[in-house]
Order: sequence, then structure tokens, then C-alpha cells
Amino acid sequence: MTKTVLAIGIDPVFSDLSAFPTLTPEIVRAYLDDQIGRIGALGYAVDSCLVDMGATAAEQVEAALRARSYDCIVIGAGLREPPELLLLFETVINLVHSLAPQSRIAFNTTPADTAEAAQRAMG
Repeated sequence: MTKTVLAIGIDPVFSDLSAFPTLTPEIVRAYLDDQIGRIGALGYAVDSCLVDMGATAAEQVEAALRARSYDCIVIGAGLREPPELLLLFETVINLVHSLAPQSRIAFNTTPADTAEAAQRAMG
């Protein structure tokens, strides 16, 4: 049976990229799309769940977690690192914990290493 991965992150259109002047939402989205493709090329079935900064994020994550069982859930750095997103990060972690307790959890460090994070978690 094919192992499954869910990648959860902030949609780049909502990201504050001011600290990274060479990045645009389009460039970040291209990195994310490339990583989703790489995860698939590794032989995993992969879904992406890109959320806003909180208005509907919990509902989107819950819907993704209820739609399918995942072996691994990768949570993006953009969701974890800005202190102002702490409450959203906690909400996502608690949703994963309650709705996907069997899933391994992984964290990427940039939009460009999501495949490596999934691979680490899957062993």
C-alpha cells in the first residue's frame, strides 16, 4: 500500500516575505509545488493543505485530516516560526493529534526541504 503524506503550510499569498526580499509569493509557491512533486516521485501519495493566517485555517486543516488517513504530516516552517502564529500553530498541532494520531509528524525548515522532512519521518 502506498504511504500517504499531507503537507500543511501557509499559502504564500498570505505570507509576510518582507524579511526575504528575494522571495515573492510566486517563487515560494513554485518551491512548494516542486516539493509536492518530489514527494510524489519518492513514491508517496501526497496532498497539500495551504491555509490562510487563521480565518479559515482550522477548518481547512480539519477537512483535509478527515478526508484521508495519512502516514506522515509535514508542517511548514512558515506556520511554526512567526511568533504571531503561535495560536494557529497550536490549533493545527492539536487537530493533527486528535484527528490523525497514527500519523508521523515532520517539520521542514524552508519551502525547499519538505520532501526531506517527509522522508525522515517515514524512515
